Amino acid sequence: MLWQQLANGIAMGSVYALVSLGLTMIYGILRILHVAHAGVYTLGAYIGLFSFRLVGDFWVSLFIGMAGSAVAGYLIERFLYSPLLHLPRIAPLIASIGLFIALEEAFRIVAGPHTLTYNARIGIGDLSIGSFRLTETQILILFVTFAALIFLWAFLTKTRTGLAMRACAQDAEMASSFGVNVKAIIAVNFLFGSAMAGAAGVLIGVYDNQVWPTMGAIPAYKALAIVVLGGLGNIPGTVLAAIGVGLAETFFIGILAIPFPRDAVAFIAMILVLMFKPYGLLGKA
Repeated sequence: MLWQQLANGIAMGSVYALVSLGLTMIYGILRILHVAHAGVYTLGAYIGLFSFRLVGDFWVSLFIGMAGSAVAGYLIERFLYSPLLHLPRIAPLIASIGLFIALEEAFRIVAGPHTLTYNARIGIGDLSIGSFRLTETQILILFVTFAALIFLWAFLTKTRTGLAMRACAQDAEMASSFGVNVKAIIAVNFLFGSAMAGAAGVLIGVYDNQVWPTMGAIPAYKALAIVVLGGLGNIPGTVLAAIGVGLAETFFIGILAIPFPRDAVAFIAMILVLMFKPYGLLGKA
Protein backbone atom coordinates (compact mmCIF):
# COMPACT_ATOMS: atom_id res chain seq x y z
CA MET A 1 0.00 0.00 0.00
CA LEU A 2 2.82 2.40 0.90
CA TRP A 3 4.76 1.85 -2.34
CA GLN A 4 1.56 2.04 -4.38
CA GLN A 5 0.62 5.40 -2.86
CA LEU A 6 4.20 6.61 -3.35
CA ALA A 7 3.95 5.84 -7.06
CA ASN A 8 0.54 7.52 -7.28
CA GLY A 9 1.86 10.64 -5.57
CA ILE A 10 4.92 10.92 -7.80
CA ALA A 11 2.78 10.50 -10.92
CA MET A 12 0.38 13.25 -9.86
CA GLY A 13 3.26 15.47 -8.75
CA SER A 14 4.84 15.01 -12.19
CA VAL A 15 1.75 16.50 -13.84
CA TYR A 16 1.83 19.40 -11.39
CA ALA A 17 5.47 19.93 -12.31
CA LEU A 18 4.69 20.12 -16.04
CA VAL A 19 2.00 22.74 -15.45
CA SER A 20 4.01 24.76 -12.94
CA LEU A 21 7.30 24.76 -14.86
CA GLY A 22 5.91 26.92 -17.64
CA LEU A 23 4.43 29.27 -15.06
CA THR A 24 7.70 29.67 -13.17
CA MET A 25 9.70 30.11 -16.40
CA ILE A 26 7.42 32.96 -17.47
CA TYR A 27 7.57 34.58 -14.04
CA GLY A 28 11.35 34.25 -14.03
CA ILE A 29 11.69 36.61 -17.00
CA LEU A 30 8.59 38.82 -17.02
CA ARG A 31 7.82 38.84 -13.28
CA ILE A 32 4.11 38.38 -13.97
CA LEU A 33 1.72 35.70 -12.76
CA HIS A 34 0.42 34.08 -15.94
CA VAL A 35 -3.00 32.90 -14.73
CA ALA A 36 -4.12 32.23 -18.32
CA HIS A 37 -1.52 29.45 -18.35
CA ALA A 38 -4.26 27.18 -16.98
CA GLY A 39 -6.37 28.06 -20.01
CA VAL A 40 -3.51 26.97 -22.27
CA TYR A 41 -3.41 23.72 -20.28
CA THR A 42 -7.11 23.13 -21.01
CA LEU A 43 -6.65 24.11 -24.65
CA GLY A 44 -3.93 21.46 -25.00
CA ALA A 45 -6.30 18.83 -23.61
CA TYR A 46 -9.03 19.73 -26.10
CA ILE A 47 -6.64 19.88 -29.06
CA GLY A 48 -5.19 16.52 -28.05
CA LEU A 49 -8.66 14.99 -27.71
CA PHE A 50 -9.98 16.19 -31.06
CA SER A 51 -6.76 15.33 -32.89
CA PHE A 52 -6.88 11.83 -31.36
CA ARG A 53 -10.43 11.39 -32.62
CA LEU A 54 -9.23 12.52 -36.03
CA VAL A 55 -5.99 10.52 -36.45
CA GLY A 56 -6.48 7.73 -33.88
CA ASP A 57 -2.88 7.86 -32.62
CA PHE A 58 -2.18 9.05 -29.08
CA TRP A 59 1.43 10.13 -29.63
CA VAL A 60 0.45 12.24 -32.63
CA SER A 61 -2.36 13.81 -30.60
CA LEU A 62 0.10 14.56 -27.76
CA PHE A 63 2.45 16.32 -30.18
CA ILE A 64 -0.39 18.28 -31.78
CA GLY A 65 -1.71 19.29 -28.36
CA MET A 66 1.73 20.55 -27.33
CA ALA A 67 2.20 22.40 -30.63
CA GLY A 68 -1.24 24.04 -30.43
CA SER A 69 -0.61 25.15 -26.84
CA ALA A 70 2.82 26.52 -27.79
CA VAL A 71 1.30 28.64 -30.55
CA ALA A 72 -1.44 29.84 -28.18
CA GLY A 73 1.17 30.81 -25.61
CA TYR A 74 3.15 32.78 -28.19
CA LEU A 75 0.01 34.64 -29.32
CA ILE A 76 -0.86 35.49 -25.71
CA GLU A 77 2.60 36.93 -25.15
CA ARG A 78 2.61 38.80 -28.45
CA PHE A 79 -0.83 40.37 -28.32
CA LEU A 80 -1.71 40.49 -24.60
CA TYR A 81 1.39 40.84 -22.46
CA SER A 82 3.77 42.64 -24.77
CA PRO A 83 1.63 45.82 -25.01
CA LEU A 84 1.19 45.86 -21.20
CA LEU A 85 4.76 45.31 -19.99
CA HIS A 86 5.40 49.05 -19.55
CA LEU A 87 2.50 49.24 -17.08
CA PRO A 88 2.50 48.16 -13.42
CA ARG A 89 2.45 44.37 -13.05
CA ILE A 90 -1.13 44.44 -11.79
CA ALA A 91 -2.28 45.29 -15.34
CA PRO A 92 -1.01 42.09 -17.02
CA LEU A 93 -2.29 40.08 -14.04
CA ILE A 94 -5.81 41.43 -14.44
CA ALA A 95 -5.64 40.87 -18.21
CA SER A 96 -4.46 37.31 -17.63
CA ILE A 97 -7.36 36.55 -15.27
CA GLY A 98 -9.79 38.00 -17.80
CA LEU A 99 -8.31 35.91 -20.60
CA PHE A 100 -8.53 32.75 -18.51
CA ILE A 101 -12.24 33.34 -17.83
CA ALA A 102 -12.82 34.11 -21.51
CA LEU A 103 -11.05 30.90 -22.55
CA GLU A 104 -13.22 28.83 -20.22
CA GLU A 105 -16.35 30.30 -21.77
CA ALA A 106 -14.94 29.78 -25.28
CA PHE A 107 -14.34 26.10 -24.51
CA ARG A 108 -17.90 25.82 -23.21
CA ILE A 109 -19.33 27.40 -26.37
CA VAL A 110 -17.16 25.58 -28.91
CA ALA A 111 -16.88 22.10 -27.35
CA GLY A 112 -20.03 22.11 -25.27
CA PRO A 113 -20.53 22.29 -21.49
CA HIS A 114 -20.43 18.52 -20.97
CA THR A 115 -17.52 16.26 -20.14
CA LEU A 116 -15.93 14.55 -23.14
CA THR A 117 -14.21 11.16 -22.81
CA TYR A 118 -10.55 10.81 -23.82
CA ASN A 119 -10.26 7.04 -23.99
CA ALA A 120 -6.89 6.73 -25.73
CA ARG A 121 -5.00 3.46 -26.06
CA ILE A 122 -1.34 4.19 -25.42
CA GLY A 123 0.08 0.74 -26.07
CA ILE A 124 2.57 0.68 -23.18
CA GLY A 125 0.77 -1.74 -20.92
CA ASP A 126 0.65 -1.88 -17.13
CA LEU A 127 3.58 -2.81 -14.90
CA SER A 128 2.79 -5.22 -12.05
CA ILE A 129 5.19 -6.51 -9.41
CA GLY A 130 3.30 -8.52 -6.82
CA SER A 131 0.63 -6.24 -5.36
CA PHE A 132 2.40 -3.16 -6.72
CA ARG A 133 0.97 -1.85 -9.98
CA LEU A 134 1.71 1.05 -12.29
CA THR A 135 -0.94 1.75 -14.89
CA GLU A 136 0.11 2.62 -18.42
CA THR A 137 -1.10 6.20 -17.93
CA GLN A 138 1.11 6.57 -14.84
CA ILE A 139 4.07 5.17 -16.77
CA LEU A 140 3.26 7.60 -19.57
CA ILE A 141 3.15 10.56 -17.16
CA LEU A 142 6.48 9.62 -15.58
CA PHE A 143 8.11 9.11 -18.98
CA VAL A 144 6.88 12.39 -20.49
CA THR A 145 7.77 14.40 -17.38
CA PHE A 146 11.24 12.88 -17.14
CA ALA A 147 11.86 13.51 -20.85
CA ALA A 148 10.66 17.12 -20.52
CA LEU A 149 12.92 17.76 -17.51
CA ILE A 150 15.96 16.27 -19.26
CA PHE A 151 15.25 18.35 -22.37
CA LEU A 152 14.77 21.52 -20.32
CA TRP A 153 17.99 20.93 -18.37
CA ALA A 154 19.98 20.30 -21.56
CA PHE A 155 18.46 23.33 -23.26
CA LEU A 156 19.15 25.71 -20.37
CA THR A 157 22.69 24.51 -19.69
CA LYS A 158 24.04 23.39 -23.07
CA THR A 159 22.72 25.93 -25.60
CA ARG A 160 23.34 29.63 -26.23
CA THR A 161 19.60 30.30 -26.21
CA GLY A 162 19.31 28.63 -22.82
CA LEU A 163 22.19 30.72 -21.51
CA ALA A 164 20.48 33.84 -22.82
CA MET A 165 17.26 32.76 -21.14
CA ARG A 166 18.99 32.37 -17.79
CA ALA A 167 20.65 35.75 -18.26
CA CYS A 168 17.30 37.39 -18.96
CA ALA A 169 15.85 35.77 -15.85
CA GLN A 170 18.62 37.32 -13.76
CA ASP A 171 18.63 40.79 -15.36
CA ALA A 172 16.85 41.39 -18.66
CA GLU A 173 18.17 44.94 -19.08
CA MET A 174 21.77 43.86 -18.56
CA ALA A 175 21.31 40.93 -20.95
CA SER A 176 19.89 43.32 -23.56
CA SER A 177 22.91 45.60 -23.21
CA PHE A 178 25.13 42.61 -24.11
CA GLY A 179 23.22 42.03 -27.33
CA VAL A 180 20.63 39.48 -26.22
CA ASN A 181 17.34 39.76 -28.12
CA VAL A 182 15.09 39.82 -25.06
CA LYS A 183 11.84 39.79 -27.07
CA ALA A 184 12.90 36.64 -28.89
CA ILE A 185 13.93 34.98 -25.62
CA ILE A 186 10.55 35.82 -24.07
CA ALA A 187 8.81 34.30 -27.11
CA VAL A 188 10.87 31.09 -26.81
CA ASN A 189 10.09 31.00 -23.09
CA PHE A 190 6.36 31.16 -23.78
CA LEU A 191 6.62 28.52 -26.50
CA PHE A 192 8.36 26.01 -24.22
CA GLY A 193 6.28 26.77 -21.13
CA SER A 194 2.98 26.58 -23.02
CA ALA A 195 4.00 23.33 -24.75
CA MET A 196 4.60 21.73 -21.35
CA ALA A 197 1.21 22.98 -20.14
CA GLY A 198 -0.40 21.44 -23.23
CA ALA A 199 1.35 18.14 -22.54
CA ALA A 200 0.05 18.21 -18.97
CA GLY A 201 -3.49 18.85 -20.24
CA VAL A 202 -3.32 15.86 -22.59
CA LEU A 203 -1.88 13.63 -19.85
CA ILE A 204 -4.56 14.58 -17.34
CA GLY A 205 -7.23 14.12 -20.01
CA VAL A 206 -6.02 10.56 -20.62
CA TYR A 207 -5.39 9.86 -16.92
CA ASP A 208 -8.91 10.94 -15.90
CA ASN A 209 -10.42 9.81 -19.23
CA GLN A 210 -12.25 13.11 -19.50
CA VAL A 211 -11.87 16.69 -20.70
CA TRP A 212 -14.19 19.51 -19.62
CA PRO A 213 -14.26 23.33 -20.02
CA THR A 214 -13.31 24.22 -16.43
CA MET A 215 -10.60 21.59 -15.95
CA GLY A 216 -8.03 24.37 -15.64
CA ALA A 217 -9.72 26.04 -12.67
CA ILE A 218 -8.01 23.97 -9.99
CA PRO A 219 -4.55 23.90 -11.68
CA ALA A 220 -4.81 27.70 -12.05
CA TYR A 221 -4.43 28.33 -8.33
CA LYS A 222 -2.66 25.11 -7.39
CA ALA A 223 0.18 25.86 -9.84
CA LEU A 224 0.50 29.36 -8.33
CA ALA A 225 0.80 27.80 -4.86
CA ILE A 226 3.46 25.38 -6.11
CA VAL A 227 5.46 28.15 -7.79
CA VAL A 228 5.39 30.22 -4.59
CA LEU A 229 6.21 27.14 -2.51
CA GLY A 230 9.25 26.29 -4.63
CA GLY A 231 10.51 29.87 -4.84
CA LEU A 232 9.21 32.28 -7.46
CA GLY A 233 11.10 31.74 -10.71
CA ASN A 234 13.15 28.82 -9.35
CA ILE A 235 12.86 25.79 -11.66
CA PRO A 236 14.39 23.10 -9.37
CA GLY A 237 12.34 24.44 -6.47
CA THR A 238 9.17 24.23 -8.54
CA VAL A 239 9.83 20.59 -9.46
CA LEU A 240 10.59 19.74 -5.82
CA ALA A 241 7.44 21.52 -4.61
CA ALA A 242 5.26 19.83 -7.26
CA ILE A 243 6.45 16.33 -6.33
CA GLY A 244 6.08 17.21 -2.65
CA VAL A 245 2.50 18.39 -3.11
CA GLY A 246 1.62 15.27 -5.11
CA LEU A 247 3.02 13.03 -2.37
CA ALA A 248 1.39 15.05 0.41
CA GLU A 249 -2.03 14.84 -1.25
CA THR A 250 -1.70 11.10 -1.71
CA PHE A 251 -0.51 10.31 1.82
CA PHE A 252 -2.70 12.75 3.76
CA ILE A 253 -5.88 11.91 1.87
CA GLY A 254 -5.23 8.36 0.65
CA ILE A 255 -3.53 6.88 3.72
CA LEU A 256 -4.18 9.12 6.73
CA ALA A 257 -7.71 9.97 5.50
CA ILE A 258 -7.50 13.53 6.81
CA PRO A 259 -10.98 15.03 6.31
CA PHE A 260 -10.33 18.11 4.21
CA PRO A 261 -10.35 18.74 0.47
CA ARG A 262 -7.45 17.28 -1.50
CA ASP A 263 -6.82 20.57 -3.27
CA ALA A 264 -6.26 22.38 0.03
CA VAL A 265 -3.00 20.47 0.65
CA ALA A 266 -0.96 22.70 -1.67
CA PHE A 267 -1.99 25.84 0.20
CA ILE A 268 -1.47 24.32 3.64
CA ALA A 269 2.03 23.25 2.57
CA MET A 270 2.68 26.72 1.16
CA ILE A 271 1.61 28.42 4.39
CA LEU A 272 3.74 26.11 6.56
CA VAL A 273 6.85 26.50 4.40
CA LEU A 274 6.55 30.28 4.04
CA MET A 275 6.26 30.65 7.82
CA PHE A 276 9.86 29.44 8.10
CA LYS A 277 11.25 30.10 4.58
CA PRO A 278 9.57 33.26 3.25
CA TYR A 279 11.21 32.90 -0.17
CA GLY A 280 10.14 29.29 -0.72
CA LEU A 281 12.02 26.00 -0.60
CA LEU A 282 14.86 27.01 -2.92
CA GLY A 283 14.09 30.69 -3.47
CA LYS A 284 16.43 33.55 -2.66
CA ALA A 285 15.85 37.05 -1.40
